[in-house]
Amino acid sequence: MDEILEQALLYDFYGELLTNHQKEIYEQFILEDLSLSEIAETAGISRQGVHDLVKRCQKTLEGYETRLHLVRRFLSIKEKIHELEKLLDSSELTEGNQEELRRQFRELSDSILDVL
Repeated sequence: MDEILEQALLYDFYGELLTNHQKEIYEQFILEDLSLSEIAETAGISRQGVHDLVKRCQKTLEGYETRLHLVRRFLSIKEKIHELEKLLDSSELTEGNQEELRRQFRELSDSILDVL
């Protein structure tokens, strides 16, 4: 997965667990794509301070994911829902395949429930 997308997802799920100062700096770096120098200038801290804070936030967010696995579960469920959609789009409902379609839907829905 793209590193920026991964960091954005981690922030979406765990960002509220950061301090307000950490959130502000991290949002500017990851979501607003500002440079370390730009952030340092507006925050009144050194470029190195911004760099260290961003790295600390990344490590903190990754630690939450290691323990809680919310992003991994979300992505797994999203993938299974896409599989259900593909199954619907590719299937013609006939009397002969209804039972097989039901079985596949049950299998995918059970796998979603297992993730939850």
